Amino acid sequence: MSVYRLLFVCFASVIVAVGAGADPTPATRDAGKKTQVAAEDPSITFNSVHVDGPYIAMTFDDGPSATLTPKLLDLLAAHHIKATFFVIGENVAEHSEIVARAAGEGHEIANHSWSHPNLGKMSGDSVRSQLQRTDDAIQNATGKRPTLMRPPYGSITAREKRWIHDEFGYQIILWDVDPYDWKRPGPAVVRNRILKETQPGSIVFFSSKPAAWRKRANESCSIALTRSLCAIFSPRLVQEE
Repeated sequence: MSVYRLLFVCFASVIVAVGAGADPTPATRDAGKKTQVAAEDPSITFNSVHVDGPYIAMTFDDGPSATLTPKLLDLLAAHHIKATFFVIGENVAEHSEIVARAAGEGHEIANHSWSHPNLGKMSGDSVRSQLQRTDDAIQNATGKRPTLMRPPYGSITAREKRWIHDEFGYQIILWDVDPYDWKRPGPAVVRNRILKETQPGSIVFFSSKPAAWRKRANESCSIALTRSLCAIFSPRLVQEE
């Protein structure tokens, strides 16, 4: 199943982070819980994935950003983490070299529309244009067409899911953990939300949209936040503890 193209990182590191001083409250959901999917389209839409092991998917939306994404890639590389980037087409067109770098370093590049509109409120032709232009931009940057898409705001109708899957071959990837990092609550709050809500097979949503960090100083906060997340999920840090 191609949904496994979502790139997973070791969930066992979360346990180490708890022992190192993070919120000790364990996740309340059963770690052996079956795949959570949209009931009407179980083979098309996913908000979590069944995995045989302690793995989660880290996903970053809204990039690439000329300043933030390269720093994020550096952090992910330093901690040997692979992630899925749901990119905005107009940003890809402007910063194709960053997308090429991400793909070359083993990250998955997926479609997040051309300009981040609410697809659920648009005509079929408008949605098709948003996706096709982004699909083309990703192929131009990486040499490969994407196989996954995420609708902005998670807004998509049942009818759209079906025809998008039929025409583009996409699987629709939502999420089951949103730490609201885009609200800038601080690294500790984000970390604790993830620790409480994440279970094996979770798909974790992060924003990498520069507009989420309105002042230059806040970009530094976002990098610190990302560094904290890498510390949680990096298997390398397990060995260092």
